[in-house]
Amino acid sequence: MRTNLSIISDHYSASARQDIATMMADVAPDVQWTEMAGFPCAGTWVGPGQVVEHVFTALGREWSDYRFELTEIIDAGECIIGIGQYSGIYKKTGKSMQARVTHIWRFKEGKIVQFEQFTDTLLVAQAMR
Repeated sequence: MRTNLSIISDHYSASARQDIATMMADVAPDVQWTEMAGFPCAGTWVGPGQVVEHVFTALGREWSDYRFELTEIIDAGECIIGIGQYSGIYKKTGKSMQARVTHIWRFKEGKIVQFEQFTDTLLVAQAMR
């Protein structure tokens, strides 16, 4: 059986390859995915379909070279914490950004049931102006 840590490690590896199907493989059908207020895809999205549409598709459409670089991962059992940095270039302005970020992942019975993002939204917003 895969551990919660290995599930999130696999998710981040798939993200680096832009492999959305693998990224969503261990997400519960009723996942609650929260992007921080002030972030371009802010809100709580329910279910993998909404997450793909309102987060990953939107980011791909609006940003060039959008990336998350993992610098640390913390295993807290039913909760996994990913710490890293976002970077990208906002297509409409041509401005780049880099912002530290923390992801909180919560599990139930081997499935991701909740995701919450914390980041410096001002740095992101500055690239969008």
